[in-house]
Amino acid sequence: MLYHSKPIISVAPMMNCTDRHDRYFLRLIAPNVQLYTEMITAQAIVHGDTKYLLDFDPKEKYVALQLGGSDPKQLAYAAKLGEEFGYNEINLNVGCPSPRVSAGRFGACLMLEPELVADCINSMHAKVSVPVTVKCRIGVDEQDSQESLYQFIHLIADAGCNTVIVHARKAWLAGLSPKQNRDIPPLRYEVVYQLKKDFSALTIIINGGIKTITNIDTHLSHIDGVMIGRAVYSNPYFLAEIQAYYFSPDKILSRFEVIKKLLPYAREQLAKGVRLHTVTRHILGLFQGQRGAAAWRRYLSQHAHRLGADESVIEQALLLVKEASL
Repeated sequence: MLYHSKPIISVAPMMNCTDRHDRYFLRLIAPNVQLYTEMITAQAIVHGDTKYLLDFDPKEKYVALQLGGSDPKQLAYAAKLGEEFGYNEINLNVGCPSPRVSAGRFGACLMLEPELVADCINSMHAKVSVPVTVKCRIGVDEQDSQESLYQFIHLIADAGCNTVIVHARKAWLAGLSPKQNRDIPPLRYEVVYQLKKDFSALTIIINGGIKTITNIDTHLSHIDGVMIGRAVYSNPYFLAEIQAYYFSPDKILSRFEVIKKLLPYAREQLAKGVRLHTVTRHILGLFQGQRGAAAWRRYLSQHAHRLGADESVIEQALLLVKEASL
């Protein structure tokens, strides 16, 4: 196998999912898995509330900042701020197939402009000391030949990108929704495996359809790392299995211990004016497959959004799980 004692395993950046509250929760489950922010546009960082957009709890470390954009100067500025805030990696999104994202000239459509992506990488690389990486697809629309993919990889590698995260599906920018783009284009893992063979000096991480330890092991015999998305969001305790298998089996918290450690964080966020459901929406799947899972989800869904809801809602939901397991 290509990996040693500690392979590269990460949770994918997911819009409306991997915010700071979700990352804090996931970090309690898996201390050694790399986490990513949601995509944040460089333009928002340049013109918006930088602290609100980039601040994160130190306990989340290590965290990579995923940026969206196509303006080299804006991306360089945002990358530099990201490094100053403490992110250990700057990742450029060249894989999102959303029409709204494409309309802003970032995401997967940028694979059709490899020279521009290279300029963006070069500008960011010149401003930061942390790694600048790219997350992309294997192709876009009709442009999915090995030649076009390899030209793209050559250009970004020459610009200073040493790590490429590849979603092993092409992206259809016309005719498919973002959700359909996660399912309908077929997974072509062999394309990513061959990419690693032909660009052996690069770190290649595979993404797409990875749901089990067996899946992970299979990929790690061909490439350097794996990135997991929806499987972790719907069943976050899958990360405990990953943590135990690849990193430290003696440091795994039970589901109940995870929630006990999350409660002080929830109280802190409530004191800052954050609504409870903003935190609890990420933990609905914690007990997936366990007795009491339905009661857990139902109670949190019915009560956490109510005005004045506090951490006692989480405690009551936990009691329902305990009762169901007796």
